[in-house]
Amino acid sequence: MAITSLALLLTSGLSLFNQIDNTEQLLKSDVITASQIIGIAYAEQMQSGDVIELSNYQNLPGSIPVKIIHLYDAALQPVAQFTNLSRSPVGDMSERKEELENPVITDTYIEVMTPVLIERDIVGYSYVRASTEQLEALISDAIIIAVVVLLLMLVLCFLLVMRLQERVTRPIENLVNLSQRVAKQKDYSARAVPTGITELNKLADGINVMLERMQDYMLGQEQAEEEHRKLNASLEEKVNQRTLALKEANQELIQTLEKLHQFQRQMVQNEKMASLGDMVAGVAHEVNTPIGLGVTASTMMLDRLKSLDQEFQNKSLKASTLSKFINEGQENLNIIYRNLNRAAELISSFKQVAVDQSSEGNRTFSFAKLMDEILLSLRPRLKKVQHDVNVHCDENLFIETKAGPINQIMINLIMNSVIHGFENIEHGQIDIYVEMIGDNKLNIVYKDNGVGIPEHLRKRIFDPFVTTKRGQGGSGLGMHLVYNLVTQALNGSISITSEEGAGVEFQIIFPVRRVAPDLVAKSS
Repeated sequence: MAITSLALLLTSGLSLFNQIDNTEQLLKSDVITASQIIGIAYAEQMQSGDVIELSNYQNLPGSIPVKIIHLYDAALQPVAQFTNLSRSPVGDMSERKEELENPVITDTYIEVMTPVLIERDIVGYSYVRASTEQLEALISDAIIIAVVVLLLMLVLCFLLVMRLQERVTRPIENLVNLSQRVAKQKDYSARAVPTGITELNKLADGINVMLERMQDYMLGQEQAEEEHRKLNASLEEKVNQRTLALKEANQELIQTLEKLHQFQRQMVQNEKMASLGDMVAGVAHEVNTPIGLGVTASTMMLDRLKSLDQEFQNKSLKASTLSKFINEGQENLNIIYRNLNRAAELISSFKQVAVDQSSEGNRTFSFAKLMDEILLSLRPRLKKVQHDVNVHCDENLFIETKAGPINQIMINLIMNSVIHGFENIEHGQIDIYVEMIGDNKLNIVYKDNGVGIPEHLRKRIFDPFVTTKRGQGGSGLGMHLVYNLVTQALNGSISITSEEGAGVEFQIIFPVRRVAPDLVAKSS
């Protein structure tokens, strides 16, 4: 209906436009003809001298009603005029000569001014104004006819559309209802009924084929779902069995892992006790020497004293003998004092190291003195080799932290260098640099000039049971113990830099509290 209405509007509009245009052209032609006829009569009057009666030219050929006529001479001066209007006549039109050379149409009239010729010479001008009532009436009639025809065509079109709609849409509605019923009820056994329209029959056949295939597909899907349900039930049973077995295996694995952790902790503890045992053995050997010298000196003093007592009892004591005894006694007492003092220092250092290793509490100490105690406890092992250990630390550096972990860390690092780093090296060197970073962190840089660590071993140096002395007494827990002490006991970090053949460097950083030396002296 919209397309038909648009087409009818366009055709009616074009037809109406053509009729109006043709009527306007005809009206222009008639007014020009009327003006030329009046001009010819005006020329004849000028030649014959008769008086022209303009009222005789009201109705000219073409039935154009002339309302106003003006005649002008060649100089555009008014000569005569005629008015068939109830109102006052119009004024002079000579000023509009150029505008009125072609007909001008307004809402109510049409006007034109044509030249009057005698033998091709312009002797005057003729102005004619005619009514456009016929044009308006024609336009009105044409519009009415066009509207009536348009309405009749629309009504006819509407009736045809309704007829066609009933014939076409009813089968389409049946197909729509069928598709909706199938979508809601999932009844793929329904089929479309043939119609009297070929195209709709093809559509119905396509829908029936689709429904048939969908029905076959749904039957296959139901069978597949049934098989899938059976398979799922079987799989669930298998999954439950495997889950139960996995739980049992996980429980066994957890127990095994717990035992492994206990074994690892026991191995670490054994490593610490072994280190302490080696220290005890070394210190005992070191203490035996000064004690033995003291025992020898005291025995000599007893023998000399016994001899002196006999001579005194026999009254044969000489002044020279007494003087010699006094000199030997002073010398022997000095020997006894020095060796007992040395033994006391060894025992005190060993006691402090042992206490530090077994204690996890904080204490205030001089780091340089702590290193002296550590090196003194390691002297039985270090005096067997020709390696140098240099400690670069400020004597006035007093800190408050856990001394035990530091003790164990330094002992493990030094013994690791002695056993592994200086293997096949007669004279090695160890440098330990200690300094504060800011006010609350201690930086320890440990270096040796040993054989270094290969890359494949350096990546796993802090892992447990990593050693190059497997089967030769090495447990592989020394560096693992160092890592745990630094990161857990001291809340710090440790990094390693090493290349094979270029020694090793450890950097240990952990938080401490620095204490002024005068405060330590006051507390002491």
